[in-house]
Amino acid sequence: KKITVMSTGMGTDNIDIVINELDALVNIDLENRVIKDTHTSLNIVRIGTCGALQSDIPVNSTIASSFGLGFDGLMNYYEFEQTKEELDLLEAFYQQTNYSKTFAQPYFVKASENLFYLLAEDCITGITATAGGFYGPQGRKLRIPLKENKLNEKLNEFSHNQNIITNFEMETSALYGLSRALGHNACTMCVVVANRFSNEFSKDYKPSMLKLIDHVLAKL
Repeated sequence: KKITVMSTGMGTDNIDIVINELDALVNIDLENRVIKDTHTSLNIVRIGTCGALQSDIPVNSTIASSFGLGFDGLMNYYEFEQTKEELDLLEAFYQQTNYSKTFAQPYFVKASENLFYLLAEDCITGITATAGGFYGPQGRKLRIPLKENKLNEKLNEFSHNQNIITNFEMETSALYGLSRALGHNACTMCVVVANRFSNEFSKDYKPSMLKLIDHVLAKL
């Protein structure tokens, strides 16, 4: 199998560019500007870092994202079919958190099951919340007051059908949503560099990151 390593940059805006253009490379005849008759499906694995949202998750551990929870709003711009399981999670999320309707509508997207089960062995698993920014959207405050002061606590307490929210980062929901819409498989694997509830921080996450890279390459 051919494995290509690339950097996407931070945020769902960069993921929007990268996934659409990766798909174009394999599924559009760029010279004639027509969609190819034969569809090529890619396996796309995000390897990155995150912050834990459950106090019992150790720093330097690895989380495999069973779902992406998008606060970014990106997939609201696309024709995108969600499953009943994902819609049930969204309904439960609104009921449990009283999430503000003035924010972009959240969305849940499940990981590609075959890729997830291949990679998630010996890892912590759970819902990964994808924020639209680094400060306010993740409950951080410097000088600007926040409209939602208890976001992290609400994420920490959410539970539906044994699904809990384990971590925060900035890419997974768009990766999962775009990949499904375009017929690709996607999974996110992240090293925990900080725990937002135990206030623990990794002193050196690089050995754990190298171990995660080896794990993903061996499984693929």
